[in-house]
Amino acid sequence: QVQLVESGGGLVQAGGSLKLSCVASGVGWFRQAPGMGWFRQAPGKEREFVAHINTSGGSTTYADSVKGRFTISRDNAKNTMYLQMDSLKPEDTAVYFCARSRTGGVATTTREYDQWGQGTQVTVSS
Repeated sequence: QVQLVESGGGLVQAGGSLKLSCVASGVGWFRQAPGMGWFRQAPGKEREFVAHINTSGGSTTYADSVKGRFTISRDNAKNTMYLQMDSLKPEDTAVYFCARSRTGGVATTTREYDQWGQGTQVTVSS
């Protein structure tokens, strides 16, 4: 059974940092998945792409809004993906979700992902 569980969210002041984790459970699929991604959803807005990482972790892609501030990484030995968020802004406030891609290559739309975590709240105060 595939399960994704996010953690690490919280309340932080603008300019601060948080590190999100996404732990994957289920036998052997994590290190074979085509890719993994982070999305976020603010109140009243659609879920939007944040970052993608390929199977090995050697290739990453970011939304323009977070490029240079966020870093996606993964540890396949621990079945865990991370999102290091620095220089946080109030507009980064959202529920952050991790997800498993079902397609090869860079996946930036929600329809390219087939498994989702429950989300973790990130709130950035000004």
